Amino acid sequence: MNKMIVVGLLLMHTLIFSQKDSKTLVTINDEKISIADFKQVYEKNLHVIESEASKDIPNNLDLFINYQLKVQEAYALKLDTLPSYQREIEMYRNQLAAPYLQDKKFTEKLLEDAYFRTKNELKAKHILIRSAADASPADTLAAYQKIVKIRDRIVAGEDFESVAEETSEDESARDNLQRKYKGNKGNLGYFSAFRMVYPFENTAYNTKEGEVSMPFKTRFGYHIVQVDSLRPSKGEVEVAHILITDTTQVGKTKIDSVFAKLNAKESFESLAKEYSNDTSSKERGGKLNKFGAGRMVPPFDNAAFSLNEEGDFSAPFKTRFGWHIVKLLKKHSIPSFDEMKADLTAKLKNNGIMKLSDEAVLKKLKNTYQIEVNETSKAIFKRKDLRNIPKDSLQNTLLRINEKKITQQDFVRSIFNKKNKPIAVLFEAFIDQEILKYFKENLVHTQPEYATTLKEYEDGLLLFELMKEKIWEKSTKDTLGLKAFFIKNKENYSEDDFTKIKGQVINDYQNLLEQNWISELRKKNKIKVNRKQLKKLIQFYENN
Repeated sequence: MNKMIVVGLLLMHTLIFSQKDSKTLVTINDEKISIADFKQVYEKNLHVIESEASKDIPNNLDLFINYQLKVQEAYALKLDTLPSYQREIEMYRNQLAAPYLQDKKFTEKLLEDAYFRTKNELKAKHILIRSAADASPADTLAAYQKIVKIRDRIVAGEDFESVAEETSEDESARDNLQRKYKGNKGNLGYFSAFRMVYPFENTAYNTKEGEVSMPFKTRFGYHIVQVDSLRPSKGEVEVAHILITDTTQVGKTKIDSVFAKLNAKESFESLAKEYSNDTSSKERGGKLNKFGAGRMVPPFDNAAFSLNEEGDFSAPFKTRFGWHIVKLLKKHSIPSFDEMKADLTAKLKNNGIMKLSDEAVLKKLKNTYQIEVNETSKAIFKRKDLRNIPKDSLQNTLLRINEKKITQQDFVRSIFNKKNKPIAVLFEAFIDQEILKYFKENLVHTQPEYATTLKEYEDGLLLFELMKEKIWEKSTKDTLGLKAFFIKNKENYSEDDFTKIKGQVINDYQNLLEQNWISELRKKNKIKVNRKQLKKLIQFYENN
């Protein structure tokens, strides 16, 4: 039986807390259950109750009590301590908490920016001074100072392209004699959202036309960027191409011959299959996947986007890959924001940009919570045997977040297998991790909807485990009991062959097992219904 379906069905009778109607309706052992608890469950399920008889208050109260008895039994059997249960609840808790860890306004801004940058293409050039992620502070500073001096030269009037060709550590900026192509002098052509690493994209789109940005860092090193122009996006295109990789006069003669055949109305697809050296596309008639501006080398990009009508093809042109002819198959304009929202959200997540929203939430939490680091307890960081200190010696408070105390042991446990980063860096990450952990732990107190949904799932999953143990597995393993049940109730079935109706028999047997089990639970638990409040409740629903 599918666990998620079963949990969903069990949740039909889940306890939901409310501040209204606080008078006790039912007491099970020492647990008081209010009128509001029952009303909200009953009203929540009204839309799936078809007959008037099924809306009967006493009958629904019996079902509600049965549910509560099962939940209490599950906790009494300590099913909530099962590792499988705890793993699943932790996974669900993280999924449920995820939306609360997003800054909605910040996320909306990311989406709006992504859409603007999809609709509008930027033409820019850059200079790169490389700096590794694990570079020493001295090397990082040297790289930064170098890019600052380069920027000063350009601001003082030197030509950006000349300086890029001279100084940029992006190899594409200079001519490459071995690969036989000319350098781009820092020119990147047009690009739009998700074409560059996010820090580069973000800085470029926030730099005015004609201006040179301040130095900024990406995973490649330090950059400066100059924006040449901003224009509405040309969207995406689907094209086919024919490639002749021979860049000599022989190749030129061959591509001209193909071009003549095209002008003579021969099939582009057939000619691509016969002549193209692009093995990945020739069998498809030269067809390429659709692409936007900036995805191809500039000559190819320019040729593809200069075609206006589907079926038009370009004159032969040359790139560093060889000679090409491009045919336009289809143009795709930019859809509306609403049409693109889901796709943009997915791209923001896949590119790791959504983490910026997480960081915004973390920053807010740091400004909201009282966070104290015990500097005396941090003295253990100096010990070379930090990860091997006995836990009895690690019980001092290292970090406090509001009223919560986090010990030295908590930190040491978290870094036991993390040996590739300095302790100071690991501790800063640990603080962030504990702040988010504290936030998630307190969602049950700060977000009623979260608390309700989590409680529903916890109880539903417990009941799944309990029903599996007490009813479902028992009904299938107890073959003698199952057959005895069939023989005893044979007159209730239209088929004498047990194998043909086994599923129906198992279902009926499970119902019997559950009825007997509920009777046992009712006998061993103390149940008290407040009849006065029940009467008022019945009258309330009769009058409404």
